[in-house]
Amino acid sequence: MISRRVAVLATALALAGSLLPAATAAEPRVPAKRTVSAWLPYWEPGAYRDALAHADQLHTVSPFWYETTAADRVTAHPGAGDRAVIDGLHRAGIKVVPTVTESLDAAAMARLMGDPKTRATHVDTLVRLATAHPYDGLDLDYERMNEPAADPALVERVRTGFNTLTTELCDRLHALRKECVAAVFPRSATRDDGPVHDYAHLGRTLDRLRIMGYNLHNALDAPGPLSSPAWYADVLRYATARVPARKIEMGIPAYGWDHKVADPARATHRTSREAEALRRRVGAPYALDPVSRTPHFTYTEGGRQREVWYQDARGIAAHLPVLARYGVTGTALWALDFEEPGLWPVLAAAPTPGAGNMSSR
Repeated sequence: MISRRVAVLATALALAGSLLPAATAAEPRVPAKRTVSAWLPYWEPGAYRDALAHADQLHTVSPFWYETTAADRVTAHPGAGDRAVIDGLHRAGIKVVPTVTESLDAAAMARLMGDPKTRATHVDTLVRLATAHPYDGLDLDYERMNEPAADPALVERVRTGFNTLTTELCDRLHALRKECVAAVFPRSATRDDGPVHDYAHLGRTLDRLRIMGYNLHNALDAPGPLSSPAWYADVLRYATARVPARKIEMGIPAYGWDHKVADPARATHRTSREAEALRRRVGAPYALDPVSRTPHFTYTEGGRQREVWYQDARGIAAHLPVLARYGVTGTALWALDFEEPGLWPVLAAAPTPGAGNMSSR
């Protein structure tokens, strides 16, 4: 019934369009509606409820359910394949494309993907996973294989192997009318965090390329912003030169890092909600960094100064115009049940290219 109404509406719009004067090159193009995908962390009890509460905005949900531990073995996390979750998301009109990470290091992945027989075994394993449940596809989030950036030969082996793996996997998934998606590290001409990810090849092969637009400063770095408009501009300039903008989903963070100042120990992870609650509890004033457009604050605990950088709705609102400037309307939220409620109205607003912070241009 829905498809019939859509067909009738499309016919009416086509007829109406034929009666209007043709658009000229000088007329501005109306920006496409923004789409929102989101990862669903299995360890967050409220993530599924969060997805249903915002079903009208969500395009796809990717439960963080699986991990590749060998060519022929994908380990399931708690709750993986929960039919109630899958069916509930489908009833809400949301695609279910679970995420598969990997525990193997770069050398092991190079061997797995470089050997035709082993690679075929892995593709078969992933296809069986995709067809064992009513999934709409798979999202490969293979990050550990990116570790050896200082070893060009190993990087090349991994890059070539991943290109072949995704080609073979996507062919199989597409034959089953399922989507083939991958999450990749950000790359740019000035800072390359993902040398094993061949954007040009993946742009031709995948249905969607999810760029993890966060951790500009990570848990082991000195305190600093997770992202910035200028960095987004660098990343999207690189990406859109190689990948159709319609295939790109820019990952946006709903978390932050709580650092001990002058301490190299790993920072504490805070969701955006947790960081804001902490700020209010310690009485720190709200401050939005004018350059990175991300909130931050300091406080003292046990006699030690701590510094928190995170992202919120105000910061993301300042980042989104950069996506629009590059024709990117797809976003991917990391992660459900991390974000503050004010983010959803920001994501619902029509994409509008703005100046943002383009200081790197």
